[in-house]
Amino acid sequence: MKHRTILALLLLLTALAATSCSAVRECRSPELNLPSTLAEGDADSLTMADLAWWEFYGDPALRRIIERTLENNKDMLAAAARVEEYRQLYRVKKAERLPSFSAPVYANRETNDYYGKNFVNDPEIGVKASVSWELDMWGNLRWAKRKGGAEYMATVEDERAMRMTLVAEVATAYFNLVALDNELTIVRQTLKTRSEGVKQARLRFEGGLTSETVFQQAKVEYASTAALIPDLERRIEITENSISLLMGEYPDWEVVRSGMDTEVMLSDTVPVGLPSELLQRRPDVRSSEQRLRASMAAVGVAYADRFPRLMLTLTGGVEDGYFNHLFEAPFTYMAGTLSAPLFAFGRKKARYRAAVAAYDQARLGYEQKVLEVFKEVNDAVVTYRSVRSSATLKANLRDAARKYVDLAQLQYRAGSINYLDVLDAQRRYFDAQIGVSNAVRDEHLALVNLYKALGGGWTTPEEQSAGEPEGAADGKKPSETPSEKSSGRQSER
Repeated sequence: MKHRTILALLLLLTALAATSCSAVRECRSPELNLPSTLAEGDADSLTMADLAWWEFYGDPALRRIIERTLENNKDMLAAAARVEEYRQLYRVKKAERLPSFSAPVYANRETNDYYGKNFVNDPEIGVKASVSWELDMWGNLRWAKRKGGAEYMATVEDERAMRMTLVAEVATAYFNLVALDNELTIVRQTLKTRSEGVKQARLRFEGGLTSETVFQQAKVEYASTAALIPDLERRIEITENSISLLMGEYPDWEVVRSGMDTEVMLSDTVPVGLPSELLQRRPDVRSSEQRLRASMAAVGVAYADRFPRLMLTLTGGVEDGYFNHLFEAPFTYMAGTLSAPLFAFGRKKARYRAAVAAYDQARLGYEQKVLEVFKEVNDAVVTYRSVRSSATLKANLRDAARKYVDLAQLQYRAGSINYLDVLDAQRRYFDAQIGVSNAVRDEHLALVNLYKALGGGWTTPEEQSAGEPEGAADGKKPSETPSEKSSGRQSER
């Protein structure tokens, strides 16, 4: 008899192992076939995304705006709440594998007065303690726990991806704002020059030295420059409102910022790292991977649901019709319930097939996500190289246009050229200044986009010191957005 029991246990363990493996046998692994490098050039293990956002962005005003955004942005706070929701749901899945305890106290009174029989009064009072436990024979609960853990970790990565996106959005809006400030400064400085030109043209016209055409042309140049100011002021205020919204504030919030240095020279080359590291660094890719794992676990749940489930229950307590004899009437019973599907008309098998199809969707979605990420990185690298080259050329154009203005003014005073040539030189210099301002802005925006594409910007000081991202097994909530209180607030009302 003992040998038969041992043999039965061995057979049961073998069946469990076989079931666990066969549950996901139809789930194909993703086919990635990663390239050897991220962009043109040699493979390099270094990457700019290894820098935390407070190290990558050197402008103190921008760092304070980013910090406040990560603290107060409503989408960021909602993502954190979603992480907490799935963390608690994951705890539920883990607890379902453990026994369930209950202790009901009850009292009832049943009376019967059936036809032809005596009146019956049947009171009942009892106190019970019960424990029930489902034996996870086919892995239902194990697969459900894995599914809950993967879904929880997906929300953790979603929160990090939200943080990465917000950092990039804030930096993009900030550089657009300082570029608009710089453009408005150039327009106002040019307007002063145009005003002086109108005064001189009027004096020369009234003195009979030039024709009215020159005077009217000077007025046209002044008016066309002045007409640029209202639109720039509108765009500046709208951009300020966008930054305030990202920070979780109303439009009246004052956005403090620094100026734009158009003489700054950015690096011609940037380290981008290795393809395998990119997949580990991008939180949106890791989120897609976790959802793929959750889909595989769902296949396991659907597969195990096709087999019998065994529930063991042990109950003990006291029960009697009157209080004075309650503790003199103990009772216990133990029960086992085996529920097995017999005729479900293919429903459980169809659910399993549907789960496999859902896994295939998640797998293809993961493969598509990887392709999109590599495209984003290559596009960002190409864009950065292009804008760097364009910025250099536009800086040369600005310097040449400045010399052109100086020479035109000297020749005009000497009488070699007319005033229209001077206006043309000033117009070219104005356009060149705006072009350099926009080129520097595009450089910063391209660098922001490349930093985000490489997976930079989601790290917090706590996560950076810890190294690897926190796993679902520890049941802890990921670190919150950093708050460097010593750096002060972004602005005051």
